[in-house]
Amino acid sequence: MSTLPSMPTMSAVPVSYLFVPGSRPERFDKAMAAGADAVIIDLEDAVSPVDKDSARASVAAWLSADKPICLRINTSDTDWFASDLALCAHPGVVAVMLPKAAQVADIDRLRKAGARRVLPLIESAQGFANLSALAGAEGVERLAFGSIDFAVDLGIEGDDRELDYFRSQLVLASRLAGIAAPIDGVTTAIDDKLVLESETLRGKRFGFGGKLCIHPAQLSVIHASYLPQAAEVDWAERVMVAAAASQGAAVAVDGKMVDRPVILKAERILARAGRTA
Repeated sequence: MSTLPSMPTMSAVPVSYLFVPGSRPERFDKAMAAGADAVIIDLEDAVSPVDKDSARASVAAWLSADKPICLRINTSDTDWFASDLALCAHPGVVAVMLPKAAQVADIDRLRKAGARRVLPLIESAQGFANLSALAGAEGVERLAFGSIDFAVDLGIEGDDRELDYFRSQLVLASRLAGIAAPIDGVTTAIDDKLVLESETLRGKRFGFGGKLCIHPAQLSVIHASYLPQAAEVDWAERVMVAAAASQGAAVAVDGKMVDRPVILKAERILARAGRTA
């Protein structure tokens, strides 16, 4: 019987990814100092066609090995893709986000151009159809869900239960490929913390491990949402104490049996909270 790959260490995986337009170089350093786990300099949607070349030049001039970023390049079917590839091997580009990811061949082109890690952005029916292949491609660190573009491509109205199935499949494909849990899409409500918290917690419940964000003001809510709540930490600590005291015998916590899956869940909660099991 084949076994699944071990899950990546939670502490080493970013939770928040902050976009900054590639055409706004005055914002690059501010984004780096905003407190995001990772910064994505965007050469695609955030940059108008007439500014593509100047934005790329600005990014190239700013890039430095001591300022590691993720770079979202343009899609492979555009005239800008080949020029964007030239930045992939720069020491300051630790990961490349591939928008409208649909073909493993495009990931291979990024790797040949020097991309260290790749984040395929699933934004289309074709990308979803090739989900397993994309997740398992060499160099892929984790998947990201471009939920807004995805819904438009499929003619889906809404970003709630309408996308439940697709979110679950991203999580499943990631687990089967042994890569980090996927990154959920952006919340467009910048100033509505309740909406942001609700959407972030939804992704967390589905098994997502992080979230894309479009403004520094969203970071604190995203980080807090992914941290275990006090009640969760208390439960996890009691599970670990009871399991250690039982020395392998059957034991219950809060009237429920503690077995290996429960212990693993408790360990993950404590790891996220920065506690030792």
